Order: sequence, then structure tokens, then C-alpha cells
Amino acid sequence: MSVIDIEKWTQASPLLKEIIQLHTVTWLNPSRKKISAIQSLPLSKEDMLKAEDVWKRFAPYLAKVFSELKSSNGCIESPLRNIDNMQEALNQFYHIDLQGKLLLKCDNELPVAGSIKARGGFYEVLYYAEQLALKNKLLKEGDSYEVFASEKFKQFFQQYAIGVGSTGNLGLSIGIISAQLGFKVSVYMSADAKEWKKNLLRSKGVIVHEFEGDFSEAISKGREATNATNNGYFIDDENSKHLFLGYSVAALRLKKQLEEMNIVVDEEHPLFVYSPCGVGGSAGGIAFGLRQVFSDNAHSFFVEPTHSPSVLIGLITGENEKICVQDVGIDNNTEADGLAVGRSSAFATAISSVMISGVYTIEDNELFKLLYMLGKTEHILVEPSATAGLLGAYKICATDYISKHQINPEKITHIAWATGGDLVPKDDMEEFYFKGKDIYFEAIDAME
Repeated sequence: MSVIDIEKWTQASPLLKEIIQLHTVTWLNPSRKKISAIQSLPLSKEDMLKAEDVWKRFAPYLAKVFSELKSSNGCIESPLRNIDNMQEALNQFYHIDLQGKLLLKCDNELPVAGSIKARGGFYEVLYYAEQLALKNKLLKEGDSYEVFASEKFKQFFQQYAIGVGSTGNLGLSIGIISAQLGFKVSVYMSADAKEWKKNLLRSKGVIVHEFEGDFSEAISKGREATNATNNGYFIDDENSKHLFLGYSVAALRLKKQLEEMNIVVDEEHPLFVYSPCGVGGSAGGIAFGLRQVFSDNAHSFFVEPTHSPSVLIGLITGENEKICVQDVGIDNNTEADGLAVGRSSAFATAISSVMISGVYTIEDNELFKLLYMLGKTEHILVEPSATAGLLGAYKICATDYISKHQINPEKITHIAWATGGDLVPKDDMEEFYFKGKDIYFEAIDAME
């Protein structure tokens, strides 16, 4: 991208200048459409319901091979928690009395893979395994999918290779389920991927390839190597509809959880959801699902690090995946490894451009501070990137979004989506926590 192009974009959107200068910003999407006004999308609610059926068919298999899933009969799902103490702590720290209720969707507790990537990553691998089994007549009508745990199926899947490029958590989820099924699996990891994630994958028998570059290099090299392999299948985080559908099913589960908590979602009682966003697949899939389930009463917001605002830059310029953060001089260096993505997903961003309500950015230090506050008030420990949604309600309430939509702020249910954390080694988590504690008290001292 030339200097002339950057000047053109910053003139068209002065907010882009703030983004380039690494300032935190909040952007409200002028292109969000009512569901009734969206003419054509590459996916439908019917596709999402079919994806849920795939999950149901594989539930007996998942319960059989993963002890963590026996009690849930093979359903991979996370709790929706009240975090009243955290809400009060945020109110005091930011001197804002947030009206409405703040909840935490705890994908940091998703069993087996410990992150939101279990939704998309597991789903695409299971879908692919099912298609191979059907094509090769290994399945017949009425079979329990427990047969996927048999030695016969494992031997069959060893003929096939799966590859994925990852900053960390997607690689974990795909590596874990692919290796369990018997596939030969390679994960192409970017420089920002944490060492413990690479070690965990290797312990599962996954081949890990490391690159000095960022996510874009890892995914490009991974795609090239996998496509050159006989019987190779590349799970493409930049273009996959199956990853996207796997994430979208979360909305169906969330609806049930809200009903169990007697929380109404309708025009008078809207749902505001804040999702950490990397390439845009998981955040976009969930936003799509929420709009299918709750229609225009769901308001989805993405949050990205100030150093990796790839989706935001793509949406503001209208260039989507054709522009990367490096094109405008941003370095894509962040402690939020799962969000360290310089270029957005072509597939997901095109859908999100009409689905979501906005995007805000956040600094790394803020992530650690929120991590400490959540641990202190609620005894919930998550990865730094998973705290990003906790400020969403406060960011959006500071804009005119709520008044423009004629919403009573007291009747909003706010959900921050916590995306990962359970598999983080204890020593690493303690390091995160105490770093956050230092940043928190430095901020308190600066206020006095």
C-alpha cells in the first residue's frame, strides 16, 4: 500500500490516523444491517443447525475418548457466569456505574482444548472425518459414532494429513482432535505462539513447524506444504466456512443458558456481546450465530489489540483481507498471542461487515490489569487475550450507540466472551497474574 493510499484512507476516516498512532479507539459500524435487509450470505441458519447435528452425532465418540466429556455426554460447552464482583470492581476503577448486567461466557473452561478454538477447530476436523468415512463406506445408517474410536478407523485416518497455521489455540484444538482420530497432523506456528503450546502439541504426537514471521507467514507456508502432501487437508483460518459454522453453534447453546438463568432477550431487553478478535473467524462465527438466533436484538462487538487491529482496518477501509496492519505501519506485536493477526479472514470479515455493531481496540497492559482484577474478584484465571471483552460494556456505553438505538441501558445483558486459559501452565498463569497486579497498582498510584 502506498503513502498516497494511506493518506486517502485517513482523509476518508480520521479514526484510521488514531489507529495508526496506536491509540485506543471505538468504531461503530455504519454498515450493520437488519437481518431482514441482508439479501445474500454464503451461509444460513439452516447450515448452523446442520452443524449442530454434526456435533450431536459425534457426542458418543467424544464422550468415549475424552474423560472430561463423560459427564456432559460428549457435549463441549462452557458455563455462563455471573461476575457481579468484577462488575463492581470495574465500576469503581473506571468511575462508571454500568447499568445492566455483565456476564462472562467462560470458553476459557471449554473441556479438552481449553479455548474457544475447540468450537471451530474440533468441528472442522470432525466434519472432515465424517465425510471421509462416508465416502469410503466405513459408516452405515444407524452406526454409533463410537466406531470412530476403533483401531480400524485410526488406521484408516493415518493415510491422511491435516495441516493448520496458528498463533496457538487453533493449533492446539486441531492438533488434539486430529491426533486423537489418527490423522497425521502438522501445526505451523507463528513467532508469537507460546512455547508451552508447542510443547503440549508435541506431547500429543503433533508435528510443530516454527516460523520467525507472524500468522500470515505461518498460514501461507502451512497451506503450501499441506497442499503439496498426498491426501493433505489444510484447515484455512482465513477462508474456512466449517470453522465459522463450528463457532456459530455457540449461539444455540447460549440461548438455552440464558433461558435457564431467566434472562430475556428481545427488543426491550437486548444482548450486547464482546468478543476478542484475531483473524475474525471465531468472533465472526459467534456474531453470525447470535444474529440468526436473536435477530436484531443481538449486538456484537469485536475487540482487537492496538498493535493488531486487522479486522478493524479492513472494515474501515472497505478493503477487508486485502489490507494488513503492516501496510499502514503497525507492527502486529502483542502479548495477546491469539489475537496477533495482521490480516483478517476473507470469509469471516465479509459476513461480519454487515453483522457486527462495532470494534474497539485495547492495549496489552489493560489486558493484564483486567486479568488480575478478574482473578482477584471472581477467582477466574484466563489468558491475557481472553480479558479483552471485559471493557466492552464500558466502551460502548461511552458512545451514542445505545441512545441512537433507543435502548434502556438498564435492560441490556452484557456478555464478555472469555476465549482461553484453562490449559495455561500454572507458572505462566502466575506470571500473568502478578504482572497484571503490578500494572493495576501502578495505575492506582497514578490516579492518586
